[in-house]
Amino acid sequence: MYTDLADFYRDLHQHPELSRQEHRTAERVAQALAPLGYEVTTGVGGTGVVGMLRNGEGPTVMLRADMDALPLEEKTGLPYASKVPGVMHACGHDMHVTCLVGAARKLSETKDTWAGTVMLVFQPAEEVVGGARDLVDDGLFERFGKPEIVLGQHVGPLPAGMIGHGSGPIMAGADSVDVTLFGRGGHGSRPETTVDPILMAAHIVTRLQGIVAREVTPSETAVVTVGKLHAGTKENIIPDTAELGINVRTYSAANRDLVKGAIERIVRAEAVASGAPKEPEFNWHDSAPILVNDPESTAKTVAAFVENFGADRVMQMPVITGSEDVGVFGEAAGVPTVFWFWGGLEFEVVMEALQRGGIAALPSNHSSVFAPLVEPTLTTGVEALTLAARTWLGQPR
Repeated sequence: MYTDLADFYRDLHQHPELSRQEHRTAERVAQALAPLGYEVTTGVGGTGVVGMLRNGEGPTVMLRADMDALPLEEKTGLPYASKVPGVMHACGHDMHVTCLVGAARKLSETKDTWAGTVMLVFQPAEEVVGGARDLVDDGLFERFGKPEIVLGQHVGPLPAGMIGHGSGPIMAGADSVDVTLFGRGGHGSRPETTVDPILMAAHIVTRLQGIVAREVTPSETAVVTVGKLHAGTKENIIPDTAELGINVRTYSAANRDLVKGAIERIVRAEAVASGAPKEPEFNWHDSAPILVNDPESTAKTVAAFVENFGADRVMQMPVITGSEDVGVFGEAAGVPTVFWFWGGLEFEVVMEALQRGGIAALPSNHSSVFAPLVEPTLTTGVEALTLAARTWLGQPR
């Protein structure tokens, strides 16, 4: 089985697809599930795939994997590197899909050990934090029923074979905003006749850094990043407008409101201070909820991991400032979510980096050189998903 899955993984890695374009990946998933006895529905929420395996009376357990890749040129040098120019599975979603297909197979082959319904959700568009909402809006739970729990996992720069977990808020809520600043353009030699939106933008970029430093309580974590600043066409022309792209990460609803409000206040104030002829425009988008692991459900799942893998392979993790939209499912269904991480890097490489204090140098998700080891990453991911599902499914009578 694992030889077949490794080939499946390498094929997905060679053929990455961007968000909401995961047609080939969805087709490969559907082809893999159909012979296993799953009721397969494609085109859910766009390119999503749902597989249902009913096995008598018992709980419905949802297992989720995301499918999309990133607009990034791969530099791993692997023999199975991406064949699509400028597109790469740099976040490990190809490994997520493969592990869920493997778990689907194991659960199908061991139906005499559990009872209930397995609900597999292969989700598009996680990288733009919209795919989960697309599925829910397309009637995911009305069409396929509500699960008792949502389970999922993410590969990352931990030692391969290790499981990382957390309870309560474990990943940040994310919000992005595009800001348009309005000035009055003119000749670069006569700035006194203009309102310079680039200077306005520069003041805003600097001032925004004071939100976390001076407005967020030190016991909370928040991140404000200006990742985009576009303005002008030539060095001696002062443009009419400037555009900022700002990203926010927070761990509580109160902090989220505080930071978003502070951004708008600062941008408006700097526009007024600069004499802008028009108020700035804000377009908030790509919002992901704070990912909260239900404490009781997490404790039960982690206990199963410890029993199966051993305590030395299961580790507590700090909160992560990255974001995930898997929380949309549990929130929409009103059920607990349990989400964990597992490692994909060589053990010795990670340990050496930790000892040197240079863990930041390790290949991480969204890096052009990130690619998890096929093994033991694949085996561990399949086992973790299968074990978590069996922990929540019923017992045969």
